[in-house]
Amino acid sequence: MNMNSLPRMGLLAGVALAALGLTSSLKAAPFPAITNPSSTDTRPGKFIWADLFTSNPTAATKFYCDLFGWTSVIIDQKGKPYTIFSNDGTPVAGLAEHSVGKKDLPSRWIGYISVTDINATLDAVQKNGGVVHAQARKFPDRGYQAIIGDNEHVAIGLLQSSSGDPADDETKPGSWNWFEIYVKDPQAASHFYHQALNFDVAPEGHPDRKSDFVLSSNGTNRAGVAPIPEGEDMTKPSWLGVIRVADLDQTLAKVPGLGGEVLVAPHASEYGSRFAIILDSTGGTVGLVQYVDGENPAAKP
Repeated sequence: MNMNSLPRMGLLAGVALAALGLTSSLKAAPFPAITNPSSTDTRPGKFIWADLFTSNPTAATKFYCDLFGWTSVIIDQKGKPYTIFSNDGTPVAGLAEHSVGKKDLPSRWIGYISVTDINATLDAVQKNGGVVHAQARKFPDRGYQAIIGDNEHVAIGLLQSSSGDPADDETKPGSWNWFEIYVKDPQAASHFYHQALNFDVAPEGHPDRKSDFVLSSNGTNRAGVAPIPEGEDMTKPSWLGVIRVADLDQTLAKVPGLGGEVLVAPHASEYGSRFAIILDSTGGTVGLVQYVDGENPAAKP
């Protein structure tokens, strides 16, 4: 996952799964390790996982597998099903069903940021005006995970990997390429992520984006901070994950037939890219980016 690019922007029934061509058996298994084979390399600030929380696992699984060519497997986590999505054999995301009290909510993606000391990070979050939605919890072969709310109450995950963090390699199509947060006060939000999660903060260099900021760590850009776009349907602060695709037009052409919607039409963006935003069939939002020459120019030496 190369973050140097800056595009803007109950149990599943066996019969239903068979009809979708998905894995039909529920098996007890640990979460997949973040890095396989494991290493001791850590990259604090890197987005290393994402979960989709949804009220309709069947529809959401079909949407993403058909759209990106992801494969899925369902494992049992203490009596609850959890779906693992893989891109070309590499786990890239998970899916969990909304709790009973949130059944009416649309689907929502939550990205997870790498940290080296999750308890110290949770303390820093609270000291800087954030909240802890889900306390740190240990998962076998995975590490410690938690979910926080930042200074504008936007949910984001933290993950202290027990197997090390992935390298900052070129992003493959079908994998996460970038994360962007849209907030009411980008400067205050940037200050929160600097103080609580140790991100380096720099103004966005584009002259038309004087209110935007870039979050980086160890010299690598990780995410963007931007004001909520005027005139858009977006009214609440939120994170947007962006997935790289090989052909944006072909990918977008599939969206309506899968029950989704193109929210932001494809348009030119940074580094020779084209960018769009879609709504999945269950209400989840995700960005798509294609590098026109087939390679991320920002990753070239």
